[in-house]
Amino acid sequence: MQLIFKKDKIGNKQKPQFGIGSNVVFMLKLGCSVRKSVISLAIIQAFIFVIHQLLEFFITPSVLSIIERQYPLKGIIIVILAFSAGLLIISGLKAYIDENTLYGRVEVRGEIVGKVHQKFMTTSFPNTENQDFLKLCNKSIRSVSSNQEATEAIWSTLVDILKYGILLFVYFILLTQLPLFITAITVGTTILSYFAGKRINEWGYRHRDEETEYTQRMEYVIRKSQDYTYGKDIRIFGMEPWLHDVFESALSFYRNFHNRAERIYFGADFIDLLLSLLRNGIAYYYLIKLVLAQGLSAANFLLYFSAVGAFTAQTRALLTSFNTLHKQSLDISSVREYLDWPEVFKFETGKKLIPDLNNPYSIELKNVSFRYPDADSMILKDINLTIKPGEKIAVVGLNGAGKTTLIKLICGFYDPTEGQVLLNGVDIREYNRSDYYGMFSAVFQKYSYLAGSVYVNVAQRDDKVDRQKVIKVIERAGLTEKIESLPNGLDTPMGKEVYEDAPELSGGEMQRLMLARALYKDGPIIVLDEPTAALDPLAESEIYQRYNDLTQGRTSIYISHRLASTRFCDRILLIENGGIFEEGTHESLLATQGRYAELFEIQSQYYQKGDNDYEEG
Repeated sequence: MQLIFKKDKIGNKQKPQFGIGSNVVFMLKLGCSVRKSVISLAIIQAFIFVIHQLLEFFITPSVLSIIERQYPLKGIIIVILAFSAGLLIISGLKAYIDENTLYGRVEVRGEIVGKVHQKFMTTSFPNTENQDFLKLCNKSIRSVSSNQEATEAIWSTLVDILKYGILLFVYFILLTQLPLFITAITVGTTILSYFAGKRINEWGYRHRDEETEYTQRMEYVIRKSQDYTYGKDIRIFGMEPWLHDVFESALSFYRNFHNRAERIYFGADFIDLLLSLLRNGIAYYYLIKLVLAQGLSAANFLLYFSAVGAFTAQTRALLTSFNTLHKQSLDISSVREYLDWPEVFKFETGKKLIPDLNNPYSIELKNVSFRYPDADSMILKDINLTIKPGEKIAVVGLNGAGKTTLIKLICGFYDPTEGQVLLNGVDIREYNRSDYYGMFSAVFQKYSYLAGSVYVNVAQRDDKVDRQKVIKVIERAGLTEKIESLPNGLDTPMGKEVYEDAPELSGGEMQRLMLARALYKDGPIIVLDEPTAALDPLAESEIYQRYNDLTQGRTSIYISHRLASTRFCDRILLIENGGIFEEGTHESLLATQGRYAELFEIQSQYYQKGDNDYEEG
């Protein structure tokens, strides 16, 4: 099987919002606020490295010099012991500081990790569907994912710049003892070698998106082939050969990518080798000439020639560190841009709202129209609707009619493109949106649960949980017998992704668990957005009726594409063609013999009792 992977077209790159200096200051300020020792330890680490390098650099020329001057053996031993003791002490300090710098840096990165995840969990809901926001989110997550990434590695880079800068100055002072042309050749060939190789060696960085594309495809296939939920499909449809071919195709592209990279990197190494031969050859020639013609001592020969090599190494290391800092700055800029992404809704600046079960709440949609971003037309047009306190409303219609969009507007996940959504006469845009979410106990079609205990999933938190309330709502949801049958009752873990022995609940049992979760939150307004779509009609009807019985006196909104399931509601809204097409009770809508009656008649044919059919209750 041959698969063709299309590469995304990459347009002009957008200039980062924050520069290198700004990002360094950002990290320094963050370090001061989280763990001040991060900065002081970084400075100490740099100076200890410099002292260690200089001791190693000068030990051999120093010992050779005193030997040439015919110092007594005792004096030679004292010098060697002094250098050795210095190296021993500095090495111990270096190891101690290197080990202890880790904790503060991890703590600083942990602070950024928390900010990144907090941003996604609390950001305005429309942002979670914005592709630019999601791309920036993914970049930010990668930038905080390990200690090799920019948000932690930048500390090592700043230390490198400081220590290489100091060493470079020391070696430059030594080189000034030689003729200017030696220094000029050393500096020139070093810089030329660096910049000639830089462009080539950054080939992989410039093509990182291409490499990521191949690795993501391979990782995707691996994840799906190992996911037990796909096990039945893989076997019944014989998908194993196809998955294998997809993986092998992606692996082939990945290998070709790295073969190209190796050929390109070889060119950079070859250029560096030629320039190194030129630089070292000239330095060797001149210094040997000084030895033969002017009697330059062996100690000074070694000192100056080592200075040429050390100056070259430190120059390249410093330039490489600045280049690394530039790359890390781009990643940190992405994180900051993500954290500063503008919010559509008001949060802390919004009007406070405290849910009160004793307070009646009405919701009004006034001339509401809504269009999704980049959509050509409105999915909802000029909706006018008032939901009275304690009223039970059913929203029905065919798939794609806009039922879920209407609920998202009511719940405050979107703001209308036109018109207003009002809570007790106040535009919900004025409220703290987080407070407004607290008004709702909701169960959505795509519900979620945590890889944690049953009681954590009911309470949706693991601290300050009222276990007696958890027991009570589980009983009200009709799930007590099932929970008691589990190995550890309420403490039984859920989620096979984490716990191998986690139980699997049936569709109906999971719905009852979601009901218990909604009851535990105890919000003034109940919302059910087709949570039972995967169940059979009888199971759905039974679940809806249980919700109805347990939420007496609460404002409730039910969505279903099965019309019979919600006929107990006070009012039924049929959504069609972007608006409220029909409205009334179940009986009144049937009596009008309109669109609702037509759809009900069509659906009821499937629920008549037969040999293998259900009868709608």
